[in-house]
Amino acid sequence: MKKVKINMWKEETPVSRLIDEVGRQKVTVTVNMIMLGAFVSLLFFQNFYGGGSINKQKKGAEEFVNDSIRCKEMLVITDAGEKLGVLSRTKALQEAENRGLDLVLVSPETNPPVAKMMDYSRFRFEQQKKLKEMKKKQKVIVVQEIQLSPTIEKHDFETKARKAKTILEKGNKVKVSLRFYGRMIAHQDLGKEVVDRFVESLADVSTIESPIKMDGRTLFAIIAPKKD
Repeated sequence: MKKVKINMWKEETPVSRLIDEVGRQKVTVTVNMIMLGAFVSLLFFQNFYGGGSINKQKKGAEEFVNDSIRCKEMLVITDAGEKLGVLSRTKALQEAENRGLDLVLVSPETNPPVAKMMDYSRFRFEQQKKLKEMKKKQKVIVVQEIQLSPTIEKHDFETKARKAKTILEKGNKVKVSLRFYGRMIAHQDLGKEVVDRFVESLADVSTIESPIKMDGRTLFAIIAPKKD
């Protein structure tokens, strides 16, 4: 059967052109109204949830000291703890300058924001000093894994035991693990014996933090440095 291709043709007349133009204008007006509505909603969201108060310090500012403070007014406290009341930015900066101190915004989110007069350089120095002391006292404990096997040889056993001892003497923990492959899973008692012997060989420098457990096909125990 012979296929006949039908070519749809529309006669263009002044009336049809007018209809097409009106349709395009209607679509354009609709799109513009949608965009306008979205813009108005965005402004409402920013004003309602973003904190419309122009008296608050902008979030993310790196410094809240002296001229970088953008609040129009704030509650000012002296270095002695005396409240001077709510002052304008200019007045607060002038009061701090008269005392030879810096003006630091300590509570930018409150209403009104709270600023305190202080020696900012000394304050920063003391904060950094405290931070360094905290880092010195802070100790990071690492858990390092030692892997064994049910058929481990004596020399390999002793080498790994010495390595584990070094780890423990540095103040870190050791995870002793033994994985069963294939049919070896049927001989869990042999694996447990190896792990027990390994942990016992380190008894003089360690304590058992987590007893021997089975996790899937892996037998493991965690030992920690012995406390003085």
